[in-house]
Parts: sequence; C-alpha cells; structure tokens
Amino acid sequence: MSVAAFICSHKADHGVDHAISCRALEVSPSWFYKWKSRIGVEAPTVREQRRARLDAEIQRLFAASGGTYGSPRITQDLRALGWKVSENTVAKRMAELGLAGRAPKKPRSLTRQGKRPAALDLVRRKFTAVAPDVLWVGDVTMIHTDEGPLYLASVEDLFSRRFLGYAMSEHHDAALTTASLQMAVATRGGDVDGVIFHSDRGSEYTAARYQAECRKHGVVQSMGRVGCALDNGAAESLNSTLKVEFVHRQHFRTRAEARLKIATWVADFYNVKRRHSANDGLSPVTFERQMIEKRQASSALLRAAVA
Repeated sequence: MSVAAFICSHKADHGVDHAISCRALEVSPSWFYKWKSRIGVEAPTVREQRRARLDAEIQRLFAASGGTYGSPRITQDLRALGWKVSENTVAKRMAELGLAGRAPKKPRSLTRQGKRPAALDLVRRKFTAVAPDVLWVGDVTMIHTDEGPLYLASVEDLFSRRFLGYAMSEHHDAALTTASLQMAVATRGGDVDGVIFHSDRGSEYTAARYQAECRKHGVVQSMGRVGCALDNGAAESLNSTLKVEFVHRQHFRTRAEARLKIATWVADFYNVKRRHSANDGLSPVTFERQMIEKRQASSALLRAAVA
C-alpha cells in the first residue's frame, strides 16, 4: 500500500487530518495533494484500508515490546485484540515494514568453580516443572555501564518462567546470589520448603553463606557439570532474553540507572506482559493465575462429585 493511500485511509477511518499525517510520515503535503488530485486515482479499497490498519497495529505492538517480538507473539497480541489474522500474514507484513527482532550475542561465562563440595545434578537438563515452586534455576550475568560492570543474579521458576528473584551489585560474590534467593523466597510468601534450585558450580553457589541460606528455607541445591553450559541452559536462556530484548538496547551511564531500568523491565513487562512460548503465549503471571484457577475449579468439581 502506498504512503498516500495510507494517509487517505487514516482520514477516512480515524478522522486524522491529511496535514498531520503528512507531518508524521515526513512527506510533503503538496506531493500528497498532487497525488490525490491525479485523474483516475481511486479511493483505497476495503482490503487496502484493513492492511493499513493492520500495519499500524503491528508497528504499535512491535514498539510496545521494545522491538523484540517476532511474528508469533505479534500474532498472539493481534488475536487478543480481536484481529483474525494468520502468523504468515503478520510475518510478511513485518518483513515489508522492516521489523525484526534482534539476534542474540554469544554470552561469556562468569563461572568460577568453587572449592567447596558441589551438589548432585538432580535435573539432568529436564527443565520443566508440573507446579510452582518445584524447580527453580539461577545464574549470574554481567551488564556493562559507564561506571563499570554490574552483576545480576537471577532466580526463575520453571513452571511459569517467572522472574522470581534478582539482585544486582558491583561485586560478583555469594552475597549477590544470596540476595536473589531471598527475594525469590519473599515473592513466594516465605514457604518454599522442598523446592529444587539448580545452578552451575560457581563459587557464588557453593559458598557456605549461600548453602546456609538454602538450608534455612528448605531449598535443595542441584548443580550441573563443570564447563557444560547446557546443564544450566534454562537459566542462561533467561539472562540471554534479558540482554537481547532489553539490556543491549540501552546505554547505562551509572549502575544505579541500570538497576532501576532492569527492575522496571522485569516487574512491568517480563513478568506481567511478555508472552512466553512455554506458557502457550501467556505471560508468566497470567499463566500461573490461570493454572491455579483451573486446578481449583477441577478440585471443586471433584469434591462435588464425591459428595
């Protein structure tokens, strides 16, 4: 669809003045009126008008995701808004509009193997959980700022892929990972006895301070093999998502700025809005809520049947 036809459709569908559309699209009003006055020019068809509206909505949703959503998630957003559109159509329109997610960068490992005894690998790369607080994973990653590196430790619940806990510090130590675990425990209301926490064998996780915190809350540690990133792939995937979809698109002047913006992204976007393929396209918080409601409804029906 031409730019001029797009301007016409916005006037017809939304009452947007031609001059405003021209200014927004950085085209000359005189060029537009010359196009409009040409003999034989027909008004945009219904199909062209729909495509123009679809393009505008795709661009809006792409921008709302921070420029990270591909066609599958954009399609889910559109369908949630009432659009009847296929993923192939969305992919084609995104290609035409030059919209594409950013390719991930290869991460650099920060793992320093601890000297204390490591835990057994209880997960064996089976990164799934049947309920909340069955299996958590965690990792540490580095974020660049103008003041120097900022380290982030994360805790993720593999049931919903929810970012349960995180902590940030200029120091890469057990205090950092302990703080992230404490936040995860607090998020779950303090009762997490029996949850498995899987990580690499870094000194931050084998330290006496961290192990004591795990015992305090009944958290069972599990660790992958040395030098095998795939053994902790789920946690590394979370940090990769954080960097690709947010961190690499920012420039942090200070560590304080990075802390604030990352915490805001986690709380206001990742946990409550970002669609996750492992959750049937739902955000972590929405997925947890719906699964809890379904199980409560099933339990009520079962009790009624027994009664």
